[in-house]
Amino acid sequence: MSKRPLILVTNDDGITAPGIRALISVMSTIGDVVVVAPDSPQSGMGHAITVNATLYIENVEIDGKQLEYSCSGTPADCVKLAVREILDRKPDICVSGINHGSNSSINVIYSGTMSAALEAGIEGIPAIGFSLLDYNWNANFEFCKPFVEIITKQVLEHGLPDGVVLNVNLPNLNDKNIKGIKICRQARANWVEEFDKRTNPMGRDYYWLAGKFVNMDKGEDTDEWALANGYVSVVPVQFDLTAHHAIQRLNTWKLN
Repeated sequence: MSKRPLILVTNDDGITAPGIRALISVMSTIGDVVVVAPDSPQSGMGHAITVNATLYIENVEIDGKQLEYSCSGTPADCVKLAVREILDRKPDICVSGINHGSNSSINVIYSGTMSAALEAGIEGIPAIGFSLLDYNWNANFEFCKPFVEIITKQVLEHGLPDGVVLNVNLPNLNDKNIKGIKICRQARANWVEEFDKRTNPMGRDYYWLAGKFVNMDKGEDTDEWALANGYVSVVPVQFDLTAHHAIQRLNTWKLN
C-alpha cells in the first residue's frame, strides 16, 4: 500500500484491558491507529446499542502516540461513533479484541467483541474480531501477536467478501505449540444453562447465570476442533441472518 492504512481498534473488555493494549501494539506497526473503546467492561452485550440514554466520548492518553477515545456505550456504539463523529474518513480495517476468553461457536452470538466487528462490516469496513481462550485478566497475549499481525495483513492485502467479517480465536498455548491457522466453520454447540437461585437479606430472590458448554459437533472442520487440536481458528461470519436454504421449503406452505 502507498500509505499507512487507517486502523480502527475497539473491544468489549474496556479500553484499559491488557488484550486491547496488545492489539494496539501490533496495529501500530502496521498503520495509523485510532482507538474507540468502552470506558468499562461490556462483555456479553452482543449487538446492543444505546437508544434511551446519552452517550459520551472522552479523549484519553494511556500509552503510545495513537489517538484514543473512551466511550460510555457498547462496543457497537463505539464503532458507530467512530465512523460518524470521530474519524474523518472510513478506516481501512477495524480490529476488535483481543478478547479475554473464547468467542468460538455459539459464543459469537453473545459477543460484544464480534458485534463491534460486525458493526464495522455493516459499514462496509473489513473487520476482524480476535479472542484468546484465556479469561485471566493477566493472560499472556505476547504469543498472539504474530498471528494477529499475519491475519490482519492478509485482510488488508486481499480484502474480504462483501458482508463477511472474520471471527479469530487463539488457543491458550504459546506460539511454539500452536500448529498453524485453520479456516473453519462454526461448530454446532451451545450452553446448557442453569440459574443459581439465592435469597438476599431482604428476602428477595435473585439469580446467577451458570451452566456448561456442550459441543455436539464431531466434525473436524469446525472452530472447536481446531482450537482443541492446537490451531488458530478463523471463521468467516456474516450479518445477513437470512436462512437462504429454507426459503424454497417455506414457499411450499399454503399462505394465501
